[in-house]
Amino acid sequence: MANFELTADFQPAGDQPAAIERLVKGLRENKRNQVLLGVTGSGKTFTMANVIQQLQRPALILSHNKTLAAQLYSEFRQFFPNNAVSYFVSYYDYYQPEAYIPQRDIYIEKDSSINEEIDRLRLLATSALVSRCDTIVVASVSCIYGLGSPKDYLEMMIPLRVGDVIERDDLLRKLCEIHYTRNDISPQRGNFRVRGDVVEVWPAYEEQAFRIEMWGTEIEKVSVIEPLTGSETKVLTELYIYPAKHYVLPENRVLAACQEIESELNTQLENFRLEGKLLEAQRLSARTRHDLELLREVGFCPGIENYSRALSGRKPGEPPFTLLDFFPDDFLLFVDESHVTVPQIRAMYNGDHARKTTLVEHGFRLPMALDNRPLKFDEWNLRRKHTVFVSATPADWELEQSEGEIVQQVIRPTGLVDPVIHIHPARGQVQHLQQKIKENAKKKERTLVTTLTKKLAEDLTAYLTEEGIRCAWLHSELNAFERVNVLRELREGKHDAVIGVNLLREGIDLPEVSLVAILDADKEGFLRSATSLTQTIGRSARNVNAEVILYADRVTDSMQIAIDETTRRRQIQLEYNITHGITPETIKKAITRGIEEELEAKRIAQQAIGAKSESQYVTMEYLLEMEAEMQAAAESLEFERAAQLRDRILQLKGQMGQLVLPEDDTALTPGQKKIAQGGRRRAKSDKGRAHRIPKPHGQ
Repeated sequence: MANFELTADFQPAGDQPAAIERLVKGLRENKRNQVLLGVTGSGKTFTMANVIQQLQRPALILSHNKTLAAQLYSEFRQFFPNNAVSYFVSYYDYYQPEAYIPQRDIYIEKDSSINEEIDRLRLLATSALVSRCDTIVVASVSCIYGLGSPKDYLEMMIPLRVGDVIERDDLLRKLCEIHYTRNDISPQRGNFRVRGDVVEVWPAYEEQAFRIEMWGTEIEKVSVIEPLTGSETKVLTELYIYPAKHYVLPENRVLAACQEIESELNTQLENFRLEGKLLEAQRLSARTRHDLELLREVGFCPGIENYSRALSGRKPGEPPFTLLDFFPDDFLLFVDESHVTVPQIRAMYNGDHARKTTLVEHGFRLPMALDNRPLKFDEWNLRRKHTVFVSATPADWELEQSEGEIVQQVIRPTGLVDPVIHIHPARGQVQHLQQKIKENAKKKERTLVTTLTKKLAEDLTAYLTEEGIRCAWLHSELNAFERVNVLRELREGKHDAVIGVNLLREGIDLPEVSLVAILDADKEGFLRSATSLTQTIGRSARNVNAEVILYADRVTDSMQIAIDETTRRRQIQLEYNITHGITPETIKKAITRGIEEELEAKRIAQQAIGAKSESQYVTMEYLLEMEAEMQAAAESLEFERAAQLRDRILQLKGQMGQLVLPEDDTALTPGQKKIAQGGRRRAKSDKGRAHRIPKPHGQ
């Protein structure tokens, strides 16, 4: 059995040894809940890694957003290079859920943009969990959404060994059953190709392909091949091919599920007729019978997750299978930045349930669609076992669960102290900020700026760019990988400042940042609460020259709490440094690509030439504005408005055709430069890495 092997060039120091010892002791004593109160820069990730190393148990690291999850994934991969470290977040770059607005009789069809690479990484995570004991999964809260049954997933896996006897057609049939598609011309992820007695499979979860060579009915050779060239890179004695989708069942189970779906359909149709809802009955009948036909013929249909209760054999109201069910019983759960993550988990069920109830009542979905849902908070709370809540500002709920017992990690091994805090009047804050960023840039240090709105972040970025400051905005309009790219470019010096709203708080690790500026700090609310301010202030705590500017015309209660707590921690660290003769130094941390390495082989470089038409840029700027408005409408559940904007965007893109961006930005306006830089950033291409070949437990 593989063991966790922690690899690091340093040993635990500061408060880390005591924290590791107390956490390990508590877990061995079977304590269900513990709180690790670790200040920014104290090495909480390294502490978690040491706990995993000592206990030798699989772990789930739960994060509240994709950006932090990507950073944690990169760090754990560095700590455990010989183990299976996986990444599991929502695979939607854009998602508009299916909805119905009864007041205006408007149905909004589900619309989404799936990131194929994140989908692959999700499948890689589940294949690792069912095949290896040394697995760490870094996940966002999307891991509590419904997923296929792990038992069915494992049972549908295809084991192949050299010397096994199997009919070629039986092998092809099995591949089709687990949702692989035959493509002899241009195979891609989730496809297979057949050439005589040679079958080549492109797994849905790997960047490499497999070749199975047969002699009659005997498997003669199994090898790993390069997908592009077809050249052989490794010879295997055995191979395990996992399903291409999480919802996968044998044919007899699918047919049994179809009977249950049809039975519920007939019951619901009868109810509608008794209530005089003939339109709803006709609508439900047409949609569901079409899905049933697809399920019986190909074993899959769009929106199959709405029938997950029947497919998995669950009873009405039973919780769905989730990523947590793929873990063994003794797994460790670390809830990172728990003061944000736990409330997210608590809020996820209600909004989903309200939207689907409307769909069911008006004949768009069967009642079983209500059971395609995230876990309720109580269900999640019952399923977790040994949990460590990790935060610099733990909330009351976590403290109650741990019965007030807190493992403190306040002293930093580096000796770095919390930043000096300055308060500057809000009037004239932009001009003052502009000067401070320039002064910081001359020292080759970086700046983070937080605003109250996304529009202000973008407008401020445009203004500072025109003033000659290299900067970029960062908020939810960027997908997970684009956010990571912006932060990496900040560390590399391509930007002097990054301006954001709420993504520059918990867990962002940027040693080059010495200045944090918080605009409108006296505007009480979620973004300027004591917790938010404390977290944002901590973003500069990895640099020896750390300072924070709070732009405010008055000192609010939240500001005072954050200032007092920062001062307390600063004093503790200063006393420790004097006692141990420590001279603080800025953290030296290599700039790695982390999660992007998972994507590098998949990106296609685009030639940035031609197309300098001013009208095209005007249209592109208009498209960017419309896309931002569409996202905002979807997030605020204004589905009708979002659908109208989507249709208009698609129409404009069709009229424009393919826009190719010029390499030379000198003649462009700041807005055009932003478009060109964003387009080129998405078009970067790098080289990927090969993954392990997982096999199921016990093999």
